[in-house]
Amino acid sequence: MAKKSSIEKNKHREKLAKQFAGRRARLKAIANNETLSMEERFTARLKLSELPRNSAKERVRNRCEVTGRPRAVYRKLKMSRIALRELGSKGLVPGLVKSSW
Repeated sequence: MAKKSSIEKNKHREKLAKQFAGRRARLKAIANNETLSMEERFTARLKLSELPRNSAKERVRNRCEVTGRPRAVYRKLKMSRIALRELGSKGLVPGLVKSSW
């Protein structure tokens, strides 16, 4: 089980990323638009840098929904390989057949 503080920090990042997504997208579009003047693009970059760092979606970490583990997480299932193995052994994952020989 991961530390509670790490899980909560990641939840906060997810919330900020969702909150600032539209503003970030607009500023990035202005900053990358080469038809605009350099001053406009530069001011957009400055405004973008003033936004909180944790509002960038790249800072959100994929974590297991069962245990909170940050590594080896399957995106489609939103769970780590260890949790998947345990639930698969118990027969709780539909369609998963765990072989043993």
